[in-house]
This record gives sequence, structure tokens and C-alpha cells, in this order.
Amino acid sequence: MIGFGQPGMTASMLLTVLCLVPASPLRADPSADPSADPSADRGQDTRIEELVVTSRRREEPLARHAGNVASLDAETIAAIGHQHIHELMTRIPGVWLARASGQEHLTAIRSPVLTGAGSCGDFLFLEDGIPIRPSGFCNVNQMFELHTEQASNIEVIRGPGSALYGSNALHGIVNVVTAATGERPPAMLALEAGSNEFLRFRSVLSGGASTPLLASLVFADDGGFRDDSGYRQGKVQIAADWNLPTAEFTTVFSATELDQETAGYILGENAYKDPGLNRRNLNPEAFREASSQRLYGIWKKPAILFDVDAEIDIRPYLRHSEMRFLQHFLPGQPLEENGHVSAGAITAFTFGAEKRQFIFGLDVEWSDLFLRETQSGPTTGSDFLRETRPEGKHYDYDVQSFGFAPYLQADFTISERLTLSGGVRLEYMRYEYDNRMLVGNTRDDGTTCGFGGCLYSRPASRSDAYTNVAPKFSFNYAVRTGVSVFGALARGFRAPQATELYRLQSGQQVADLDSELIDSLEIGMRWSTARWSGDAALFAMQKRESVFRDSDGFNVSGARSLHRGLEFAVDWRLAAALQLQIDASFARHSYDFDTVAARGETFISGNDVDSAPRWLGSAELLFDPGNNAAFALQWSSVGDYFLDAENRFRYPGHSLMNLRSRIELSQRLSVTARFNNIFDKDVADRADYAFGQYRYFPGRGRELFIELRYLPGLARKAR
Repeated sequence: MIGFGQPGMTASMLLTVLCLVPASPLRADPSADPSADPSADRGQDTRIEELVVTSRRREEPLARHAGNVASLDAETIAAIGHQHIHELMTRIPGVWLARASGQEHLTAIRSPVLTGAGSCGDFLFLEDGIPIRPSGFCNVNQMFELHTEQASNIEVIRGPGSALYGSNALHGIVNVVTAATGERPPAMLALEAGSNEFLRFRSVLSGGASTPLLASLVFADDGGFRDDSGYRQGKVQIAADWNLPTAEFTTVFSATELDQETAGYILGENAYKDPGLNRRNLNPEAFREASSQRLYGIWKKPAILFDVDAEIDIRPYLRHSEMRFLQHFLPGQPLEENGHVSAGAITAFTFGAEKRQFIFGLDVEWSDLFLRETQSGPTTGSDFLRETRPEGKHYDYDVQSFGFAPYLQADFTISERLTLSGGVRLEYMRYEYDNRMLVGNTRDDGTTCGFGGCLYSRPASRSDAYTNVAPKFSFNYAVRTGVSVFGALARGFRAPQATELYRLQSGQQVADLDSELIDSLEIGMRWSTARWSGDAALFAMQKRESVFRDSDGFNVSGARSLHRGLEFAVDWRLAAALQLQIDASFARHSYDFDTVAARGETFISGNDVDSAPRWLGSAELLFDPGNNAAFALQWSSVGDYFLDAENRFRYPGHSLMNLRSRIELSQRLSVTARFNNIFDKDVADRADYAFGQYRYFPGRGRELFIELRYLPGLARKAR
């Protein structure tokens, strides 16, 4: 557990926030009544309290939430009109989705950008509260399987999840609340065109209150800003509400399809600044093909439990995905094929009185997954690379998994000011692994490799089981109306991913791995007036039993790391038509262990984890004069960061400016223009140092996109 005696985790972190809180009695805030404050904007005489759903699987006021949560509503999502999820998530403090080729990305939430086997398991991605992947079968790019472009809301919780969410919720949770369960949008048609032969069609077909059907579609065709780097992507969601005598039931079907030409790294120090290199694709043969389908239901019913009013929420689901991609980032460029079928159910039973609320349930999940890796030709490069990475089949296995998790969470209203919460989750996960190849560290024909053996090692068929317990305690204290302090002490966990256990490397006969654990302490403040709103949070986390990847692509297990930082978000109404939004974080992510990896890279306690910028920030100025036009200017910044564990190589960071405008041509017709990277700066979306050289994914230059949007039925809602 985290101790206050550790460097950077002292009690002064708590005092820093507490000293910012005004020591006044609980009273009505004059800003809540514009007539009591001459400076208050008359347009803000009523303020609807924002609701969030992820923390308790049901709506609750943001002001009462005991912990951090960031929310992007449907209007914000529609206004931004992101072509890539990275463009949207820059508006959440402490979050960086590093853009890669096409629709690919790497995730950082209160963390460095995590890569390598199982790294994606440190984040939990949900669709309407349901995980989109099985616990042991994540993918680093899995957010492109979510229907974010037309979501009703996107909520992000940074740090370990509550007892309601188990394995994979270590560094954060992203819950995409779709229009199927959120506020139903009006019918809409939109056509967008832009730089690099980009075309996108979006539509929403909504039956309204009388017809309980909803369908949404997104189809995008991008020519790519680098050679041979285009993609086509389609997303569809269909939902239906069923009228039941005593319950609510919604059925949702979501599907995605991606066909992508992938552009690989460009090589050499500062290559991203070279106009002769930063639009080239050195791997024109690379590609990614991915599809996913999810069918789920949401059944809610009022009931009586223990002689008090209660609600039953049961969400059964069925999921499927398949993916093929060329691993252009590895010597030899092996082809990976993977897929899964899974099913399960999430249950929640809520009951209690006004001052005591309880949630308990049992989540169950079954999955059947496969992975194959094959290299079609010899590896180029040094004698060592050619000998240790042979052509032929490297892996071929199936895994069946089963898990269940009972949990309990309780909320107690101690007084008018103070709410305490506590919860615990017990989770059991079992894998049945079936190796379909030769056992051991050999080529697929059984012959041995030189230089100590092949990179690829395959364990014999086996079973593995993991049991984890995760508690969480939190509080929310109302200092006065509109100002509250919150805090949380939590543990997060994840069982090892299948790729960590069964996709072994040379020197490994069995992956003797424990579950990854993280202990987290957080304290923060949230405030809201007619003109100001925002929140700030200090956090300190300690993670152990991690698996890192060194600069030669080899796994380093049993790793530990420390994560400490400050995050803040401010929304300032400068005038009736002018608003400033600031989201930023300053954090330090450092190694907490010393070792020399098998191939020579040294991990030193206290060094920064590679790909971990200390500074992330975004500021957006919004101007809405109310004359059927609106404008927004955004500045986003990524600080410098190290590229290797030894902290010898560095990327200097970058800042970008983006501009967008919207003009209402009529009540039904509008046009939106988005002007990205307006100063045409040369940047790297991702910088890396591996296999003895600098590697970069260059960022896009100046781009212009124009969208025409039509609402055929209803008058357009004013923003």
C-alpha cells in the first residue's frame, strides 16, 4: 500500500488541497441567485446540475461524486466532430491517446503511454457500462471499436475503478454512453469532406417518443496524409426499447469494420521534421483489418428488497471480434491473427433509505479466444535478428476463460455535508490454454535457433487461475453550496493477459506472473458558480507486478512504478458569449525497481518511464454571439518525454493550434469548418527509440474539413 513516508507522497499533498478550500459554513452561495450578484450573467440564472453515471451504474449529481470524473456531452462531441479519438480526448486532464497510423492509438490515463504484452489491460473501456473486450484479451487500439462519434456522453474516471468495475480498471475507465441509453437525438444527416481525400457520412434515424427505435451510422474514407496510409471505417448501432408491464428493456446491437493501410515508423533523429521523410511510408505492405460486433440488453425493474424500494439492473451481452495486422514495428514483420467470442452478464441490485444506499451484484463472463502469428519471409538486419526471428509459424493457441465477481458498495450520508462510501470486489479468473504447435523455444519445424535460441517460446497446454480482492474507500465533503472536497483510497488489479502468459519469449519456459496491482490515494476539490466551475485533484499511485517492454522488444516482468501528479479543469464564463475551458495535468511517472534486462537495457529506480510527458494541457476559447454562428480556438500541448528506460533519448514535445466555426444556415441546415494545425507545425504523434534508432509517427500537417449537417424533422436545438 502507499505510505505517507515515501518521497512525493507526504501529507503535504493533502494539506495543499485543503488550504485551497474556503473555511466557511454551509450556506447558500450568492452566485446561485443572479439577482444577489450584480456581476452574474442574466443568462445563467438557472444551472442544471450535471449528472454522471459511470461511478455507480446509475445517475448521480456530479457535486456528490466522491472522486474524479470528466464528462464530454453530446453537444461537445458533435461540435468537435473528431476524425480520430485523440482529437476528442485532449479535453480531459491527465489523458493522452497518442495517435498512430490511421485509426490506431496508444493510451495514457494517469500513466505513461503503455506498450507491449498486456499493457492495454491497464485500462477498462466500456460501452453503456459493459466492457467491450474480455478481461484477458485486450487490444491497444480497441477504442476504434467504440461508437464515439455520435455518443450521448463519454465519461472518464482516472485511476482505479470502484468495486463495480474489476479487472483492467487500474489506470482508468472510459465509458461511452451511447444514444441508445442516453438522451435520444433527433434524426440527422451529415456529409463531410476535407484534406487528404477525406470523406465521411453520418446519420441518425430516430423514431422519437412514439417509435422506440434508433439507428446510427458512420462511414469514413480517408486517403491518408502519408503514402499508402488510407483507411475505410464503418460503424453502426441499432437500438430498440420494449414496453414491458413492470420493467424497462433496451436491446442494442453495435458493429464496426476497419480496413486500413498502415504507415510505419520513419527512422532517424528528428526525421519527423524532414519534409522528404515525414510523408513517406517505409512499410507500404503494412495493413490492419478489424471487425467487432456486440449485442446486449439492459433490463431495469423496480422491486422491493429487505422491505425497502430497490432497482434491479441486469445487462446480458454477447461479443465477437476478429483482427489481422502486419506487425511492421517488429523485425521480420510477422502477421498476427486474433479473435474471440464471449458472453456474460453484469448485474446490479440497488436498495436503501435516504441516508444509506447499497449496491451489490455478481458479474460473470466466458470467452473463447485464439491467436496465431506467422512470418512469411526471412528477417532482414543483423545476424542476431535473422537467426532469432525465423520465418514460419511462431504461435498458434486457443484460450477459454471463465470469471465471476461478486461485489458490494455502500454509501452513507453522515450529515448534511459529509458522505462516505466503501466497497469491495472479489474476482476469480481461470484460463484453459491449448497450444496448437510444438512446445518450446524452436522453429516451427523443431530445429533450434542460434544466439541462444529463437525469440519465440511456446509453453505446453495448461490451466491458470487468479483470485483478486479490491477495496475502495472514498468521501465527499460539502464545504458550502457549490464547493466540495473529495478523496479516495483504492486498489486496482488485473489478472495477466493471455498474451503475457502464453506468448513467451526466449528464456521463458513458463510465465510465472502474479496479477498486476496498483494502490492509489487521491484528494481533490470541485467547485461551481454561475461563472466558474472546475475541479482539481492530487494523486499518488504505486504499481507492481507490471510487464514492461525494453528497447529491443523484450518483456521485463516483475516491474514496479510510481505515479504522482496534479490534474485540474476550469470552465470560465468570461462574458455572455465568451467561454474559456482549460484542462491540464503535471505528473511524474517513474520506475521503482532496478534491473538489467536480458538484452542489456538498464532500468533504474527514479528514472522517468519512457513515453511519459510530465505536462499535458489544452485551452479552448469558445465564442458564441448568438447570431447563428459560433467559433472555437484550441491550443493543445504535450510536454517533452524520454524515449528509453535509461533516459538517454528525448522528444522535445509540441503544441498545436486548431480552429473551428459553425454557421446556422437555417433551423435545419448548418455548416461546420474545422481547421487543424493551423500553423502547419512538424510534430511527432509518437516518438520512440528501439532497436538502436529513433522512430517516429509524424503528425498531420495543416488540414481543413467542412461538414454540412441537416436535421430533416425537428428544428435545430440552440447551443
